Amino acid sequence: MACPKETPEEKKRRARAILEVLKKAYPEAKTELRHQNPFELLVATVLSAQATDKGVNRVTPKLFARWPTPKALAQADPEEVGRVIQSLGLWRTKARNLVALAQKLVAEHGGEVPKDPKALQSLPGVGWKTATVVAGAAFGVPGIAVDTHVARLARRLCLSEAKTPEKIGRDLEALFPEEDWIFLHHALVLHGRYVCTARKPRCKECVLRPYCPSRG
Repeated sequence: MACPKETPEEKKRRARAILEVLKKAYPEAKTELRHQNPFELLVATVLSAQATDKGVNRVTPKLFARWPTPKALAQADPEEVGRVIQSLGLWRTKARNLVALAQKLVAEHGGEVPKDPKALQSLPGVGWKTATVVAGAAFGVPGIAVDTHVARLARRLCLSEAKTPEKIGRDLEALFPEEDWIFLHHALVLHGRYVCTARKPRCKECVLRPYCPSRG
């Protein structure tokens, strides 16, 4: 599907229309990862790589009950952590990263999750997407994290033709007001998860249909 030829102004107007529809459809958009503080959100987001939010939410209650703080998790045996999260993809690597992440939080950040995305990215198992999600959801730092859902919708809506998450994020940030970046990420994730799905997008009931060049 070739994207329509639009001037930058036309594309931005269409993007703003999409934003207004999303605000009406998902007024309370937020992450579906269950957490009570920035540390729990950080851990859950690390676990969500190549795993569903539902799968993560099944293991985190036991995980947080046993290791509720960075200090506690820093002293954990990665093999024990692995046994708790072994229903998730890449669980061995994630278990090692979580313990190392907690150790670094204790050693370098006083046991607190840093607000700065670059500091977050220095933690084991934390990439650009995870850092952007946590900084935004936990601390209100503006940014558009790009996961598979956001990337898919950005392409289908012809808002970005970029290949990398970071470049897609920059394209989206250029089209939308900064104060809406965090909301937009969560709204696009929800829309991609429940309506504009990868295999069978539900185009006929999609609220974005009037603004979507890919509509079926």
